[in-house]
Order: sequence, then structure tokens, then C-alpha cells
Amino acid sequence: MKNKEKRNYSKRRRILAGAAGFFLLLYLLVIVWHTYKPLPDGVSYAGDVHNVDNIEMIYDLTYAQDKEGTGLEHELRIFDEVHEMIEQAEEFIVLDFFLFDNYNDQDIDFPEIGLELAEQLIAKRDAEPEVPIYFITDPVNSGYGSYESELIQQLKEADVEVIYTDLDPLRDSTPVYSGLYRIFFQWFDWGEGWLPNGIASQAPEMKLSSYMELMNVKANHRKAVITDKEAMVSSGNPHTASGFHGNQAFKVSGPILNDLLEAEEAVSHFSGGPDLPRVDVAEQDGPYTAQYITESEILDALSEDIKATGEGDTIWMAMFYLAHRDIVEELGAAGERGADIRLILDPNENSFGNEKSGLPNRPVVHELVEEAGETLEVRWYNAIDFQFHTKTVMIQQDGEIMISAGAANLTQRALKNYNLENNLRITAPDDSELAEEMAEYFNRLWDNEDALYTLDVEEYQDDFTPWQRVIYGFQELFKLTTY
Repeated sequence: MKNKEKRNYSKRRRILAGAAGFFLLLYLLVIVWHTYKPLPDGVSYAGDVHNVDNIEMIYDLTYAQDKEGTGLEHELRIFDEVHEMIEQAEEFIVLDFFLFDNYNDQDIDFPEIGLELAEQLIAKRDAEPEVPIYFITDPVNSGYGSYESELIQQLKEADVEVIYTDLDPLRDSTPVYSGLYRIFFQWFDWGEGWLPNGIASQAPEMKLSSYMELMNVKANHRKAVITDKEAMVSSGNPHTASGFHGNQAFKVSGPILNDLLEAEEAVSHFSGGPDLPRVDVAEQDGPYTAQYITESEILDALSEDIKATGEGDTIWMAMFYLAHRDIVEELGAAGERGADIRLILDPNENSFGNEKSGLPNRPVVHELVEEAGETLEVRWYNAIDFQFHTKTVMIQQDGEIMISAGAANLTQRALKNYNLENNLRITAPDDSELAEEMAEYFNRLWDNEDALYTLDVEEYQDDFTPWQRVIYGFQELFKLTTY
């Protein structure tokens, strides 16, 4: 009897071991596939380099006279320009925005930029129904399928073509979780929403299955407006709780519009949406050049531009998140070659009223200050209760400037083909109007010309702890981040 029990136990153990081995193999295969699978056509796009007659830089800033917020001021221009673009469009309007809603938990009188944009698009449809409008957005605005956004529902009722980006064909950025998500969780749709909304308590409740999708972190993070006359690439969202963030945007015209439309059409197609229109315009021969780049093409271009810097060159950066290992190492190497590096970074302390831990910028700054020495200087934006959400790099070199700007943070998720991102790479003579405007912008913030825009690096580095560095290293190793 004992021998029989022993044989049964041994058989069960072999079955369990075999099942565990099969699951582990399946888990690893799923991770590898969804981390390296082929990308949809049109993702990681590099358009042609075009000469452009004029490039306009627009920015939003929130600032005060001290760290407590005395004399708080808001200079908000980006969405005024968006409204003007919509008003002047005659043939079509294409928009792609990550965040688009009016929900807000903070006791702050934000500008209702989401609602205002929806109302203008609807008014445009009513006044000029022959002008088609295409609105591409991220499923975060539907609670990942838990509900229909009020603003988006209004757009649909006005016959605006709304396209929710299908994130499923994109690669997964959190492999430890994504293996479980792909094997188990993605197949279920658990009824009605009943969980509190992580975006805002005012927003509708979410399904458990939607939270499972949210945790497989990736997004269409692009921010663009394209009409038959011009295009804007921006770091700003039409999102109420983001209404006072610092942001920057650039407007271009000419044949480059077709590059933006081609890249946006690719997103529309793999998300089940329609073809997008094109423009028929002549090449320009202006003093600027502009190239539309997305996803990993942003990383490739920026890495090469930083590698080309040396003594006598200056790298300016205004950035919400700085964490991509390649960029961090290239900045350190540029400092060793003698390039002057000036970083204005968000302290990563506030997220829509919730306190953050300072990751990733503080450990990255700690590392860079140690490695690059005196050629690298850092100032923190005095963000009060908001975010310095700008994502711009400017390199001054050999009589010209190079700008890389748009939606992309300098992180793995943004630059390694996990998120959808978009930037413009711009060159301009250093005596051009754009170069002068960019220099004025950076010097105004760096020198605190009329307000306390930026703070000394010691403001947030003095209380940086080894524990924060351990957490950052763990998150970086296992890709357990939201940035």
C-alpha cells in the first residue's frame, strides 16, 4: 500500500513539475514574442528632411516669484494656436492626442481646454460640414473600454471620425507582467465598471479587465494637429488637469505635412480607421530644415546629434523625464569632451495633485553630476503644484542650432518602440528668428529673469536617498515603471 501511495505521489509530482515547466516555457516564449515582435507598418517612422520657410515656437509656462507660489502666473498659448489652426482649415483636420478629457480631482480652476477643443471641433463641423475631421486618441480616454468619454461621445455625434488606437499590436514594455497578461488576463472582459477610476474620482468606474490592460503599460503618447495649411507637434494635451503644465510646441508648413499624415494614417490603419487625406503643395526653400520622426527614430537621431558635440558646443534640455540609458551615457560623454550641458528638469514631485517620489530624474541627475563634472549644470523647474511637461533638446553648434522636440520623454518606453511618440527634428541658423526665440526661452528660465522659474540642483538632491537609487535600479532592471 505504501509503495502504491509512493508511486502515486511521485507521478503527481512529475505531472506538476511538467506542468510548471510547460507554463514557464510558455511564459518566457510569450514575453520574448511580445517584447520583440514585428512592429505594425509605419511605426518608427523617419520622414524626409524638408526646407521650411518659417517655423513657429509656442510655449505654455506656469511660474511664481517664490517656492510657495506667490504671484502665480500662467502664460498659455498652445491651444489658442490650435484653435486658430482649426478655424483656418479649409480641407481637413487631423488630430492625435494622448489625453483628452475634462475630469479633475484638484481644487484648482483649470482652463477647460478639453471641453473647449471639443466645442470648437463640433462648431467647425456644424459650420463647414464638408471639412472632414479625424480624431486619433489613446484608449486611456475610455478607461480602456470601461466607458465612453463624454467629450468623445459628443464628437462622434457631430460626425467627427474618432479612432481609438489599438495598442495590442505594439510591443509590451513590462515583460514580467505582460507574460501573465497575455496568457491569462487579456481574454476576459469582466462585466460593468465597478472599481474607482485611477485617472480621477469624478471619472466613471472601471472594469477589472480594464485595469489589467492599464497595467500592461503602453500608450499612443503622440500630440499633433494637422490641417491642409500647417501642422503642430506639441508636448501638451487637451486635458483639464494638465491645463497649467509647462509645454512647448512647433508649427511647420509645406510638404512635411504629408509625412505627418502618412505616419498618422499608419496608426489609423492598424486601429481599424480610414485613409487620411494629403496636401498638394510646393517644396519650400527657407533657411530652416524640419524632419518628422517617431518612436525609436527619435532616439537614433538625438543620439547621433549628441555624439557630434564637443568643446565649444552647448546642449540645452528642457525635459519632463530623463531616464534612457543611451541618452544619459551620451550626455556624460559629451561633458567629458568639453560640451557645456544645461538641463532644466521637472523634479517629478507632483502628478495631478498626488506626490511622487522624484523618479526617474533625481537618481539620473545624481549620476550625471558625479560623472560629467563642471561642464554639466542642472536646474530644477519650480513646478509649484504643476508639471514642467516640456520635452525639448536644443544643441548650439557650428553656426546653427538643432532642436528635437515634441511628445517624447527620454525614456525606454518612449524611445524603444513601446509607446507611439512623435517629434520634429529642426535645424536653424544661429542668427535666425527661431534661434533667438529659443535662446530667449532657455535663458529666461535659467537666469530667473522675472520670476523664480528654476531652482539650484541642491534643492532636490540634498535629500536624495540611497533607497531611492535602489528603487530606481530595480525598476530599470525589470522595466517596472510608468515612465
